[in-house]
Amino acid sequence: SRCAQHARPHVTVRICVPRRCSLGHASNLRGSDTTSLPGFENLTMGYNKYLRPYFGGEPVQIAMSLDIASISSISESDMDYTATIYLRQRWTDPRLVFHGNKSFTLDARLVELLWVPDTYIVESKKSFLHDVTVGNRLIRLFSNGTILYALRITTTVACNMDLSKYPMDTQTCRLQLESWGYDENDVIFTWLRGNDSVHGIEKLRLSQYTVERYYTLISKSQQETGSYARLILQFELRRNILYFILETYVPSTLLVMLSWVSFWITLDSVPARTCIGVTTVLSMTTLMIGSRSSLSKTNCFIKAIDVYLGICFSFIFGALVEYAVAHYSSSQKCAAKTPQEGPANELTKEMEEVNITNILSSSITSYKRKISFTSIEVSSDNVNCSGLTMKTHEKIKCVLKNKMHRIIGYFTIQNPSNVDHYSKLLFPLFFMLVNVFYWAYYLYF
Repeated sequence: SRCAQHARPHVTVRICVPRRCSLGHASNLRGSDTTSLPGFENLTMGYNKYLRPYFGGEPVQIAMSLDIASISSISESDMDYTATIYLRQRWTDPRLVFHGNKSFTLDARLVELLWVPDTYIVESKKSFLHDVTVGNRLIRLFSNGTILYALRITTTVACNMDLSKYPMDTQTCRLQLESWGYDENDVIFTWLRGNDSVHGIEKLRLSQYTVERYYTLISKSQQETGSYARLILQFELRRNILYFILETYVPSTLLVMLSWVSFWITLDSVPARTCIGVTTVLSMTTLMIGSRSSLSKTNCFIKAIDVYLGICFSFIFGALVEYAVAHYSSSQKCAAKTPQEGPANELTKEMEEVNITNILSSSITSYKRKISFTSIEVSSDNVNCSGLTMKTHEKIKCVLKNKMHRIIGYFTIQNPSNVDHYSKLLFPLFFMLVNVFYWAYYLYF
């Protein structure tokens, strides 16, 4: 520093005047042995980095372009993605115009001497600028005052996901850029070349996703402090389903088919059929728990894979219940037949049934003769209630009794061995129909 010393009686005052830094004199920054850059003499004389270009006048046009280097992780539980990007910003500062038609790349540390836009990433959870071996920044100055400012940034950005169709889902994520303090009266953000301003995203190879398409947007963000220009890169990610087919869908389908093996085993083989049913149920339960462990427990979406696993579990459990019903009906039928039954006993029962039938027939005939306006006909199963002299509540009771007899008849299993015969056809048929509706809904709707 340039120092002037003034002496006064009994007082010594030292006044230090800081030397004004000039961007054009490289000797001031790096030493006296370095030559000055041509045309930069006194370029920043009177330059104020705290004031934007065209201060008090028209807004500054900031043109941006992006290179997506990588998208390292996409988290469904945290609903975010991590990307490394090369952010390039261009604007014109008339205070930095110099003669000639060349451009000069300056040391990145000189960015501290220039005005730069206060761009930030909207919905960013955490970000950092790479600094190995030095800060990954670039400053290039053109003769017309245009400045190119490039950065390499790694950022984790929130992405709201709809996982109702997981793993057949397509997620739409955004990367949004906006000025923190300058509203649209001071700074206007634009894409340099529209959709061509973004590069590298079409070459990405992700573990679970494929980039379907991407496009750029320009919008405005209305805040309490003003209206801000916002640049949006929106891209769609389609999940690769092959992994989940091999990991979850195929094993669960095979477990359902394994549960059908019990239909070909006789009802007397209780250990075999019980072992198949219980084993398939437990295996399906383990598969369901494993599919949920990949996502956070706080995620309350009912996903497509949960629906399919629930369908498979229902069919497996239904096969186990089918055997329980068939075995119970068979045991009840066997219990109804006592060992003492023989030809004489059967003849006695037939005679008793004939006598009871004759008695009922004679009683009904005499009752019909007494009540001429009543027609109550007794059939083998139901009673037809059409009596004109019957009271209303008696008719209701009669009709309800007939309905109950019919319902019980529908659910009465006459031959338990037919249950397995029908199950061999109905279970695979229903499972195929459910699969058709399931895949059609989640793939095309």
